[in-house]
Amino acid sequence: MAKVRIVTDKVTMTATLNESESAKTFYQALPIEGSANRWGLEIYFDIGLSLREENPQAKVPSGAIGYWPPGSAFCIFFGQTPYSPVNVLGMLDGDPKEFAKVQSGEAVKLEKAE
Repeated sequence: MAKVRIVTDKVTMTATLNESESAKTFYQALPIEGSANRWGLEIYFDIGLSLREENPQAKVPSGAIGYWPPGSAFCIFFGQTPYSPVNVLGMLDGDPKEFAKVQSGEAVKLEKAE
């Protein structure tokens, strides 16, 4: 399974992607950089991809990573479920609560983890 590395000034963690078409397209687009936005216990930012809805889920577990089609955004969940349904891309390999350290405006880099 493919892995992505999520890098911020305060947290570096890998995530394991699932076998969905959304995850495969996302992986091929890496590396991607953005600026974190916070919404409750979630970080999200526009990644410039336009992916169709693929089995969108309104409830996801803490530690899920996803793609939010209305905002073309990558999401990291470390608490409550999404604002609206997301395509689940995979799961973090570490403690999702670490991402509570990341604040709005902080740089986030997504890259392939070899």
